[in-house]
Amino acid sequence: MQSTTRALNAAAATPEITPQRATPAAESPPSQQRKSPVSAAAAAAAVATAAGRKRVVADFEFGRTLGEGSYSTVVEAREKATGKVFAAKILDKRHIIKEKKIKYVNIERDVLHNLHHPFIVRLHYAFQDAHSLYFIIDIASNGELLSWIRRLGALSDECVRFYLAELVVAVEYMHMEHTLHRDIKPENILLGDDMHILVTDFGTAKMFGKDETDMRAYSFVGTAEYVSPELLTDKAADRNSDLWAIGCIAFQLLTGRPPFKGVNEYQTFQKVLKLDYAFPANISPAARDMVERILVVEPEKRLGSVQRGGLKELKEHPFFDGFSWQALATRTPP
Repeated sequence: MQSTTRALNAAAATPEITPQRATPAAESPPSQQRKSPVSAAAAAAAVATAAGRKRVVADFEFGRTLGEGSYSTVVEAREKATGKVFAAKILDKRHIIKEKKIKYVNIERDVLHNLHHPFIVRLHYAFQDAHSLYFIIDIASNGELLSWIRRLGALSDECVRFYLAELVVAVEYMHMEHTLHRDIKPENILLGDDMHILVTDFGTAKMFGKDETDMRAYSFVGTAEYVSPELLTDKAADRNSDLWAIGCIAFQLLTGRPPFKGVNEYQTFQKVLKLDYAFPANISPAARDMVERILVVEPEKRLGSVQRGGLKELKEHPFFDGFSWQALATRTPP
């Protein structure tokens, strides 16, 4: 029991992450600047004080529920000192211990602490009380990508191109940081206030050392509709397995449904192994070619595979002709 307690304490012991430098706001007219120097100075002092210390539960006001998982609840959290609004992922300690989920909690904390990218959800603070662990992360007020797919159905090529590009850039960064996600799916892609993506849920991710070249994981994790054939046959996943999930999501964005869906998990797995899927008639030739060249059973033959030079090849596919990959995070989504 003592070792379990130490592990939970470690999960909440993430060092405070230096806050990102704020984007300068537009300068107020001189008359407005002179109105309330005391309140302005007090606010600045509060922000400076808050930035330099460890957070506790009392520092936040918790609001509406944003989502619920198997062992966590995500709620809105406003930091009292700064007024900033975050999402708080609250994990029940007792349930984590009972379901033997400590390992996954620690993995998620470690990965989020290591990754810093505009298209990946950011861990700002981690702390605990007697009953729960708290991960304070970016809020994604526009919900899951899956909800938008269900609401809108098939998206236009322009929208698919933009959101697929953001996902490719995020995954490319993860792999550069020696991390496999292993459960990329529309439920794990959130949309922020600005409608840019935030990849989340790294509980089953795998981190490798900087000197490890064979980034391969040998445990079976993931979601049936997005698992790769090699995970089913060899019980192993690597960067090409994340690529496979990108192909599945590309198909879903284009059609409104996942490519592989059976009446149960076994039937879904059989469809994956047999490449049993079909395109609607209205899919553009370039989009169809891209998906078909990613959804290949042999991992090394996939468009954008490690063996073929990586995701750069996918970025150069004709589906992206004329698309600028520069400064995606500052552009207005279509």
